[in-house]
This record gives sequence, C-alpha cells and structure tokens, in this order.
Amino acid sequence: MTSIIKRRELNHEQLRWTLAPEELSFNSTKDLAADEEIIGQNRGVEAFKFGMGMGLKGYNIFVTGPAGTGKQATVKKLLKNLSKSDKIPDDLIYVNNFKANESPILIRMAAGEGSIFKKDTHDFLESIKREVPQLFESQEYIARKNEIIELHEKQTREFFQGIEDKVKDSGLVIVNMQMGPFQRPDVVPLVDGEPMRMIQLEEKVEKGRYPREEFEKLKEKQKELKEDVDNILSQVRKLQKEVKKKSEDVDKMMFMTLAQDLMIPLRDKYTDPKIVKHFDDMLEHMSEDLETLRMIGKQPQPGEGGMMFMPPQAEAIMHPYQVNLLVDNSEQSSPPVIFESYPTYRNLFGSIERVMDRHGGWRTDFTKIQAGSFIKANGGYLVINLMDSIVEPGVWPTLKRSLKTEKIEIQTFDPYYFISPSGLKPEPIDMDVKVVVLGEPHLYQLLRHYDPDVSKIFKVRADFETSMDRNDDAITAVSKFVSNMVKKDKLMDFDRTGVAAIIEQAVRMAGRQEKISTSFPLLADLMGEANYFAGRNGSEFVTSYHVDKALSAHRKRSNQMEERLQEMIDRGSIYINTDGEKVGQVNGLAVYSLGDYSFGKPSRITAVTAMGKEGIINIERESDMSGPTHNKGIFILSGFLRQKFAQDKPLSLTASIAFEQSYGGIDGDSASSTELYALLSSLADVPIRQDIAVTGSVNQKGEVQPIGGVNEKIEGFYLCCKHAGLTGKQGVMIPEPNVKDLMLRKDVAEAVKDGKFHIWSVESISQGIEILTGKPAGELDLKKGYPADSIYGKANVRLIELAEGLKKFGGGDETSKEKKPSSGGCCSG
Repeated sequence: MTSIIKRRELNHEQLRWTLAPEELSFNSTKDLAADEEIIGQNRGVEAFKFGMGMGLKGYNIFVTGPAGTGKQATVKKLLKNLSKSDKIPDDLIYVNNFKANESPILIRMAAGEGSIFKKDTHDFLESIKREVPQLFESQEYIARKNEIIELHEKQTREFFQGIEDKVKDSGLVIVNMQMGPFQRPDVVPLVDGEPMRMIQLEEKVEKGRYPREEFEKLKEKQKELKEDVDNILSQVRKLQKEVKKKSEDVDKMMFMTLAQDLMIPLRDKYTDPKIVKHFDDMLEHMSEDLETLRMIGKQPQPGEGGMMFMPPQAEAIMHPYQVNLLVDNSEQSSPPVIFESYPTYRNLFGSIERVMDRHGGWRTDFTKIQAGSFIKANGGYLVINLMDSIVEPGVWPTLKRSLKTEKIEIQTFDPYYFISPSGLKPEPIDMDVKVVVLGEPHLYQLLRHYDPDVSKIFKVRADFETSMDRNDDAITAVSKFVSNMVKKDKLMDFDRTGVAAIIEQAVRMAGRQEKISTSFPLLADLMGEANYFAGRNGSEFVTSYHVDKALSAHRKRSNQMEERLQEMIDRGSIYINTDGEKVGQVNGLAVYSLGDYSFGKPSRITAVTAMGKEGIINIERESDMSGPTHNKGIFILSGFLRQKFAQDKPLSLTASIAFEQSYGGIDGDSASSTELYALLSSLADVPIRQDIAVTGSVNQKGEVQPIGGVNEKIEGFYLCCKHAGLTGKQGVMIPEPNVKDLMLRKDVAEAVKDGKFHIWSVESISQGIEILTGKPAGELDLKKGYPADSIYGKANVRLIELAEGLKKFGGGDETSKEKKPSSGGCCSG
C-alpha cells in the first residue's frame, strides 16, 4: 500500500497552469487586428448600460471595483459608444440684470448659438462705441441743441428786459453780485453814475452827504424791485430745468433712434422673449446713462489742482452690456463626457471670481461667473472619483443637493467667505446630467450604510470583476489586449511566447488556475517593462524571456524587506529549522504585503501542554497582539479537542500556543491547522518534521480549509530551504482546495520536478499529522478507543493522565477560582 506522503504529493504539472505558445493561432501581435472590446466585465457593462438608458431621476451610476480593474478606461469606452446618438445640450449664457445687478439672468440657447449671440452683441456694442460719438457731434444734433439753447436765452433775455424797464429812471440799476463762486443779479442805487451798495449809501446819509428822504425812497423802490428780480430768477431756474429736460429728451430720443436702428438685426435674429426683454432693458439702461456713454473717445482733460481727469475706457463703459458665455457647446458633436480628475468645489460647481479694485475692496459682476465641470457636463455625463469627491470640502453635500433638486446655483465656496463674499446670486441652472462615480466596493458599502441619500441618487451599481473564467475566448481576448497595447503605446510586437507569458501572469494575478485577472492596467505595466528589456537587448520581438526578466526586475525593486528578513533567518537571528524533528513545534507560513508586492516567510509556532483547567491559552491574545479572526481559530481548536477526546471524559488541560519571535499584530486563521498540529505533537509527545512548512485553517470537525496567498507562502519557504541547502525532503503542506490556486514561479516548479522540493495537499488534520510525524492519526474504535501507537491514541492517554492528575491534586477548584478560561475555554465545567 502506497504511503500517504506519496499519495498526497503533487506533481510538478499541478503547480502552475502553462500555456503552450503553439496553442496560440498567431506568431506575433502583428497578426492580430485591433479590437477595442471590453474584456471580462459583462456584469458591470450590462449594469452600466442599464443606468445609461434610464432617464428617470436618481439613476446615476456607482461603478465599484478594486483598483487596477480598469474602471475608468472601461467607462470611457462605454460613454464614447453610448453618447453618440444623444442630443447636444444647450449653450448657457449669463447677462446683466439691469434691474437688479446682484441677480444675473440665465439664457439658454441651442448649441453653437451662444458664441454667435456673444459675437453679435459684441458687434452691436462696437457699433455703439463708433456711432455714439459721431451722433453727439452731428449737425442735426448740434442744430437741435442750439435751438433749445437759443430759445432758452431768448426767454431769459425777455425776463430780464422786463425788469430793466422797471428799473430804468428809478435811480437804481441791476448789477451781477459775486456770491462765492456764483454771480447773482441784484438791484443797487445809482449814485453819480456809479452803482453803490445800499449800505455804502446809508453811510453817506449818516454823514449828511446824501438826502435821507431820497435814500428812503430808493430803499423802498429797491425792495419792490428785488421781489421782482427774485421772481424772475425763479422763473429762469424753472426754465433751465425745462431746457435741461428737453436737452436730455433730445439726447435720449436721438440715441434711441440710433440704437434701435443698430439693433434691428439682433431683434430680427433673436425672438426669445427673455432675450427681447434683455435688449429692451439694455437700451433703457444705456439711455439712462448717456453721460457715461458720451465719454467714449474723450481725451484726458485738466482738472482741479492741475490733475488730469482721465475719462473711463470704452471697454469699461461697455462692460455691463457684455455677454458671459458660461458653457459653449459649439464644438460638441455629441453630449459632453467629462472626466474630472481634480473634483474641488470650484472645479466641479464653478465659482464667482473677485478682483480687488484700486481702493482695496473686492468687487465682482456677472462676467466673473465661471462654470465647473458639473455644469459643463449638463445634458451629458460627468465621471468623478468617489474618494476625491468625499475629501474635498463642500463637494459631496453640493453634489447630492444638486442631483436631488436637479438645479445648481453657482456660488463661490470659500472657507473665508466672511472676509470676501461675492454678493451675487445668479439665476439657478436646471440640471440634466448623468453622474458616474468610481470607487472601491468597501467605500460604496460604507457610504450607503451611513448616507441614506446614496440609494436615492445612485440607483444603479455597476460592479467590476477582478477576474474572468479562463477559456479560449478569454485567452483570445487577452491576446488582442496585448496587441492593442502594442499599437497604443507604440511597443515592440510580442511573439506568441511573450503573449503566453503575459497570459500566465494574468492567471497568477487572478489567484486561481481557472481564472484570468482583469487587472489590465497592471498587465499593461508589465508589457511596458518587458518592452524595455527587449529594446535593451536589441530583440526583434518581446518574448517570454523579457516578460520573465521584467517580473524578476520588479521583484528585485520591491523585495528589500523580504531580503532583510531572509538575512536574519540565514544568520540565526530568526529561528527557523528546515530539517530535523521537534515536539510541539511547526513551521507556519505568513504573507507580508507591501502594497505592490507580497511575499511569504515561515514563522515558528510552538505549543506547550500541562496539567490544569485553563484550556488553550493564546499568548498573542493575552498580549493584545492578535486579531478577532485569529482568536476565533484558537477557539475552534478547543472544539476539535472536545469532539475528538472529550466524549467519554472531561477535557482538563492547560496549553499555550505562540508565534515565536512575533513582535507585531497577528490576525487570520490560516495558521489554525498549524497550531493544532503543534498541540497534538505536544500532547502525544511525538516530534514533527521541521523540513515541512504548513498552512491551512481548520474547522471543529478537523477538515482543513483553504487559505489565501498560497503561492507566496510556498515560494517563501522554498527560498528559506534554498538558502539553508535543499535536501530533497523539504516541502510545504497545503489544503487540498488550494491546489487549483497554485501558480508557482517557474524556479519552484522546476525544483519540484527535479525532486528537490515537495508539495503535499491534505483534506484533514488526520492526513496532515501523519505526513508530519510519520505516524497515523488513528481511527476511533468505540470499544477499544484509539490505537495505542497512533497520534490520537497517545494524545488521549496524555489527556487521561492530566485529568487524573488534576483530580489527584484536588480537582482544580482553586485554580478555577483564580483564573477563568479566557483564551480557549475548552476545559470549563
């Protein structure tokens, strides 16, 4: 009968799936046509297409998948194909609200019309700038103004002629008196042919140089005439107001006549009521501010104190009438597709810029309103990264609010808003945008759990796979992917050995021989690195040699920690035996992950058993260095011992299990079978082979369960054995379900083929303990118990001894009181 160690050993063909280059139907990627097919994401693609087709509110799409599955590239391809037939969205324009400057008006126009409208408005304003100065210098304008002025002067002369007639021969005369900066008509006495103030004449009377009686008559007459002068001045002022109004009316009438003529082409072209009203309000505002318009083209003039008065520039005068083309879709042939790689509040939702004026104050207006990518994608599609949008202040709440209300009001998000607010409140924009968010699955789950709005605004989840079934179609698809990347990145062509090597690596990355990884960005990186080595060697094609070289170089760039740990093992700083036998000691295997690189290394696991009732003590747990999954594995060991040995007696023992020289945290149950082997060895007092490393979890029934990182673990122990010296007996024992996960490096597979290293698979603890000790586990006979020379038999005898010894020493009552079982709890009761 063949021994179990032979029956459970794997041959080298089971250790990795290989693709013979001859199985590929081409010689090199030159023979493959370009194909933009999306590979291995049928579930995600169908969900995405469903979300794209749903026009109802809230059917935005949440694309989930681990990093490296090509989510963004796939979404880009899908959007490129799905959006071609849709309607092109409108242009968006903001114009000044002449009735309320703080509330700019939004105008929507068909795609491409916005830029035309902006140019037409600019041309109209240029005409105004050119024609207005000419208008106010025209002969018609001057004649009309002169007519008004002449009429005013005639009426003024008539007023003053009447008063002069009254003053004549009265001994009084009308003179202009200086009153500050102004002159005012006044009535004063005429003495000896010279005008004289009344106060001066009164002094003459007091000195007897002028008759008092005559003085009193002049004084009375002056009073009467001054009232008449005041009345005339009042009439003159009223006349001046009328003249000013008539002059302004002429200015306004002539300007409006000119402006309306210039605007006829605009009015004929744009009939939307909102635009028509804008034209009316604009002309009304211009006509109310003609004084400013008339400064167009004026030269600097001397002012007070020798300073030059600088009239405003024409551009500044016309600034309120400009058009702010917020979104221009004139060059769009399909709805916009925007990938926002930096989703800050400003980049997504726009802003209202502010400038500092010459007085040091902040100012803004409708022309400073800027659109963000969310608004530019209106009528189309916006793609953002979930993590980026969550960590940016204000982005996630505003995105949710906008998607729920289907509106966006542009405002500047500024943590220091209290220092410099914009003051503008633009008219809100109706939004119709399909938002696609890219994120990791665990982030999606967390967000959906803690934010109830997520299920309302992201009703479609497109989940991307990390792998696909390995079949002929998949192999063909990956081959075409290699060909596409060659053409896209201008790489050297791959021969079929190079393509086969890429596909084999994709299988290893998938972690299962029946699967191929869909982490195409990582495969593309590998292709680029292999291309580098092929170019350096002057090869015509990239071959499997260059792919292997790239993998080896990547490993070398990333494995510094692996080498340092191996050096510590080699010099004896970390105790690892790769030959001999030890009681209660097994080489377990752990995986270290460094982000882009993972490797395995052995770790010594020991178990010590003694009399007592504390059960199994997990030293890692007692020192707060183990996680919940590892603790669960320890409790499972207790269940196994009860099932095997405590059906006819109480289970009474104290056992401690430790990962030796472990100074960091430990979690996971992949070493639970290893710990059980060490425990059984200690109980049975049977040594375990140190040239075999073990991995696998176990359940209470003793079945060995699959674990992760099996390739890295095997390769890690192989490296230790290689450094210590291969004896031809060393190897690794793995769970049977993990056989299909094997995709070992070629050097390890070759060592197994040559008989220098071995891999065994086991289904149960019974099989595993026999391989490790060379003794059978033992089958339970209900009458005779376990065979005396079996592992279970020896362990059972030892447990009986421990139970009787505990009873002999008083049953362990005080021990129970002193310490409750906290780690394994196998011996309570």
